[in-house]
Amino acid sequence: MTTPQIDRRPLAYAPALAARLESAIDLVVIHCTELPDLATARSFGERVLYPESGSGNCGHFYIDRDGRIEQWVDLDHIAHHVRGYNERSVGIELVNHGRYPHWLSTAQQQMDEPYTELQISSLAGLLIYLCDCLPSLRWLAGHEDLDRELVPATDDPATLVRRKLDPGPLFPWERIRPTTSLLQWPEPA
Repeated sequence: MTTPQIDRRPLAYAPALAARLESAIDLVVIHCTELPDLATARSFGERVLYPESGSGNCGHFYIDRDGRIEQWVDLDHIAHHVRGYNERSVGIELVNHGRYPHWLSTAQQQMDEPYTELQISSLAGLLIYLCDCLPSLRWLAGHEDLDRELVPATDDPATLVRRKLDPGPLFPWERIRPTTSLLQWPEPA
């Protein structure tokens, strides 16, 4: 098993996140941060949004544009990165502007920043590593595959927009799928 270079940078509240058995993990969810840089993503990740647990929203791994991988939450803890699937999944965030800073504005629904070659290469290596250390992994999905909720646009509440579009139309699924044994998450019925 080849271990990619992973910089461990646990969030302050990471130990307080609910524990889980690694054998329960069968899904990897690919996200984009929809923020300008890794430092801003870290600032958002450190925010406590759930006072009862003292935690916030974050993924397990973050891949910067230069391909550097950081791990903010251990795999044996549940990170809050996708509603309804956190207990069974690993969240991987790729730094990318997405729809930043007006995520839900009707005028900002295009995602036009391509992912870097270094990000895609690091992601492929991380997926191979995760499959080696988590034998129960089976599925690969984008955040947009799992969260299809429509919400009122911030600039026109009469118009509904997708709450989540990441990793978005420029994510190279055709390059990532062949690098892993994971199956593409099935389309909803």
